[in-house]
Amino acid sequence: MSVKAVLFDLDDTLLWDDRSVSEAFKDTCRLAAEAVGLNEEELEASVRREARALYETYETFGFTQMIGINPFEALWGKFERGEHPMFRKLQQLAPDYRVNAWTKGLAAVGVDNPELGRKLAEFFPAQRRNLKYVYEETFAVLDELKGKYKLLLLTNGSPDLQQEKLDGMPDLIPYFDSIVISGNFGEGKPSPKLFAHAMEQIGISPEEGIMVGDKLTTDILGANRVGMTSVWINRHGAVRNDEIIPAYEIKSLTELHGLLKQLG
Repeated sequence: MSVKAVLFDLDDTLLWDDRSVSEAFKDTCRLAAEAVGLNEEELEASVRREARALYETYETFGFTQMIGINPFEALWGKFERGEHPMFRKLQQLAPDYRVNAWTKGLAAVGVDNPELGRKLAEFFPAQRRNLKYVYEETFAVLDELKGKYKLLLLTNGSPDLQQEKLDGMPDLIPYFDSIVISGNFGEGKPSPKLFAHAMEQIGISPEEGIMVGDKLTTDILGANRVGMTSVWINRHGAVRNDEIIPAYEIKSLTELHGLLKQLG
């Protein structure tokens, strides 16, 4: 059966989210270094570590794992949308979480300064919102596919946060026949129910679609579970084991055109 649709992940597949987060951390840690003379790299590693550890203590942790909201998104997300009651808990927790993550991160590198922790907790979200990147080939590839295939965006995450990322890159939105955000559905990739919902939105069977994404444990596993062709974009030469095996592996979105021709 020929391919009729391409399903794309968003973060680190079309949008270069990792770069945005990394640069926001560097800018925030530089501000701290200028204020109290600490090592920027050590502070970033410390805050990342403390944020992860703190994030896992909350009752929302299981839900965020299932929906696909990572600790660093919670350092800038507001969680004002989404019907699930856990989003309201996240909304309440987030302000203190941000302050505590930065304050504990500072303390772990020998700086006991709650006031600076609060300042950094406010600076990081603002800086992250200013940093918006897509991969160099994103729009050219979407231009090539639009009109030839149905295009669907299937992204894990909080409804307001993922929508904010899209609103920050508004030229991306019109390419898609449908946009599915896990937080609106109530389950995240690799849930077969989420994939079934996505396919229903554009009227395809699993054999008629391919899923393109950077995460083996969500994008690739989810596609494999429903019998859809999975395409792992591995830009950084990561080495995988044989637990989750993509049907195809590419290094750049520019390889999609040739792959789709090969698939007929």
